Amino acid sequence: MTMTVADILGVRPGTGTGLAVWELPDAVRDELGRELAALPDPSADLDRATARCHQIFARLPLEMLQQILDFGRHPDTPGVALVGNLPVDGVLPATPHDGGPSREKTGFVAEGVLLGLSGLLGEPVGMLTEKDGRIVHDVVPVPGGERTQTNQGSRAPLNFHSDIVYDAVGRYDLANPDFLVLNCLRADHEGRAVTSYADARDITAALSEDVLTTLRSPLFRLNAPGGYTRAHAGGREVLSDPVPVIGGAAAYPEIAVSANGVRAMTTAAATALLRLQEVCRSVAQPVRLRPGQALLVNNRKGVHARSEFTPRYDGFDRWLQRTYVRRSLWSIRHRASPAARRVHL
Repeated sequence: MTMTVADILGVRPGTGTGLAVWELPDAVRDELGRELAALPDPSADLDRATARCHQIFARLPLEMLQQILDFGRHPDTPGVALVGNLPVDGVLPATPHDGGPSREKTGFVAEGVLLGLSGLLGEPVGMLTEKDGRIVHDVVPVPGGERTQTNQGSRAPLNFHSDIVYDAVGRYDLANPDFLVLNCLRADHEGRAVTSYADARDITAALSEDVLTTLRSPLFRLNAPGGYTRAHAGGREVLSDPVPVIGGAAAYPEIAVSANGVRAMTTAAATALLRLQEVCRSVAQPVRLRPGQALLVNNRKGVHARSEFTPRYDGFDRWLQRTYVRRSLWSIRHRASPAARRVHL
């Protein structure tokens, strides 16, 4: 079954925005689950694991397979998609509480789902400045990080942002991932957490010409991600060179907003930033992720956010796994780590 929000809500078709929704047939889910249940720990040999997961996910029904591939390769497709009825691990251990991988997890179905979907979009990549270079990121609430603008947060909303990467060249919006994949292992206790996506095409259509002109001007400095500033700057700001927030062709704009703060260089730029967040909230597509669902996020076509929720730190808190995905690793070869092919500085 394939439908979009345009089908559900009667939005004008053909705009390319909205939430694409794909649901695996039960028989396909069960077959993928059997194959993935035999997957060893992917971290032992990532290239082998990604090849095997690619082989398994290539067996998706042809129409669905093409639609996921098209999602990753064409500029006019939606920027966010929900894939449902995916295989899940039979038994989950306690949700890790430190932001790292679970030491008790013995099956790797969830990791296989994550890598399989990622491989249809591009190449999963690790950054040493994010989750210590791991390919599979465990996104969980962490004690002490409740109100931070990071993936450790829970009790404060995570503002609309792009996932960016600190880079000594001064641009944080070049080596960053093209896509994120978020696979839900466990929802929050109350089922309140909402992930929202605002497409840059919808954003620019809702902005006045003067605000859009300001956002397209190099009047903004992005703060490096919270994980980088904590580890390398004592929590102080590490700002990029002046950059525009919105760029690219009018029909296919690209947007970059850092979660950890954007410094506007003029009063008009500060006003434009406030208006941008307002518009993001008004045009966003909300999703409440549940186990067996994964969200595919284009990190250039739009920005995403997360609502607040209440952690209990009882082993059953919200647990997502995430990958960063690049269409090609060649353009970030200047950041390559000599220790591992898929890990970059």
